[in-house]
Amino acid sequence: MRNYTKRPACFRFRSSPRLLATAALIAVLAPAASEARAPGSYDGVWNVVFATTRGTCSSGYSVPFTVTGSRVSSAGGGKVEGQINRAGSVAVRVKVGASHASGGGQLVGSAGAGSWSGIISGDRCSGTWQATRS
Repeated sequence: MRNYTKRPACFRFRSSPRLLATAALIAVLAPAASEARAPGSYDGVWNVVFATTRGTCSSGYSVPFTVTGSRVSSAGGGKVEGQINRAGSVAVRVKVGASHASGGGQLVGSAGAGSWSGIISGDRCSGTWQATRS
C-alpha cells in the first residue's frame, strides 16, 4: 500500500513556459536593480582628466568637480553644471571664459569615464575623460 501524503503547496504547481520566462527575466534584472546606488553615493570631489582625440586642443588637463546628491558643480575655477543619476550616468557642461564644452559618461564606485566635445580657445575639439574620486 502506497502512502499518498498531501504535497506542500510549493510543490503542487505545474511549470509553464511563461512562468519560467518570467522567473528568468527576474533573475537577470534583479542584480541590475540592486546596483542602482542611493542618492548621494557619488558625493565628493572628483579629479577629471581630459584627453583630446580630435582637434588641436591640449590634452591632459585635470579639473576637480564636486558631486553633491544629483548635482555636479565646480570644485575649482570655471562654471560647471551637471547632473548625475542613481545609476551613475553623468552629463556636464563646462564654461571657462570663451571656452565651453559638454560631456557625458558613467561613474562606477570611485572611478568613471566618458566623452566630451566643445570649443576650446576657438578650436572645435572632442575627446575622452577619466575621473577618480579624491
